[in-house]
Amino acid sequence: MNSFDRREFLKRVGAVGAALGIFPLEACATGKPGGKIDPPTPEDQRRLSAWVSKLSPPGVRFRRGPLGWSAAAVGEMAIGTPYEAFTLEQYLKAGGDPVQQEPLALSLTKFDCVTLVEACLAVARIARKSGKPSWGAFADEIERMRYRGGLRIGFASRLHYFSEWISDGEKRGLVRDLGKELGGNLDSRPLRFMTEHRASYPGLKNDFVFREIGNMERALDARARYVIPTDRISLVSDKIQSGDVLAFATSIAGLDVTHAAFAYREKTTGPLRVLHAPLSGGSVEISQRSLSDYVTAIKRSTGILVARPLD
Repeated sequence: MNSFDRREFLKRVGAVGAALGIFPLEACATGKPGGKIDPPTPEDQRRLSAWVSKLSPPGVRFRRGPLGWSAAAVGEMAIGTPYEAFTLEQYLKAGGDPVQQEPLALSLTKFDCVTLVEACLAVARIARKSGKPSWGAFADEIERMRYRGGLRIGFASRLHYFSEWISDGEKRGLVRDLGKELGGNLDSRPLRFMTEHRASYPGLKNDFVFREIGNMERALDARARYVIPTDRISLVSDKIQSGDVLAFATSIAGLDVTHAAFAYREKTTGPLRVLHAPLSGGSVEISQRSLSDYVTAIKRSTGILVARPLD
């Protein structure tokens, strides 16, 4: 989503939730973790092979650094890739059952803000682990980030509230939440966006899923989330690394964040910017403005959540 044009977002609040994957939480009772995946398109496989090779050239000893640096490098290679919303919801629009195992949507040729973050981290981890551009390995990495405990079951097993994407990932050693140590303020507002906008989400037409979502929204009340206020971002920007995961917090009732991205710094001393898949921009890009200015321009923004990717 673009920080300077939020009108469509504010008019179509339900679309925000779907585009960001704001669908909590606990897995539905039916289904099995794992499962078959669709084969990649030729362009998806070409990109995976090329991007992994760029990060880990054959015959060259991989130079280790923060995982986020590698993820940001993948994001650079993805610049210009088209934005596409609702890619994870297509099976529901086609009449799929939200109680059964959710299909694993995979792509390197189209992104929304969250799937860009997941894809870049997945490619970076593959390059660091094996250097072998297997579509199955890519699927495994996406699955363990996208679903609670890394288990893909029903619609509700997906980590739809992005703040929970961070907390679940931290629990499993995938990321480290930096909000508190960077001086973030505790945001204790209850998250009820999904159940309060039931008609906007195809998966919530199912009464069982709707009840599960409501139960898990209430369970999130006990989880702390720390938001770095907008006016503090410039004071802590030197502690945020290129490739750290950003989530843009909002004052919208019942909602935690409205966008996800990477922090990006072209040079060690350069300004901190935003590498993301914006709705209004139409493709993956690096912001012209600094992170602080970008967040300031977002209507109803309250600051950012920050998580550092881990190996």
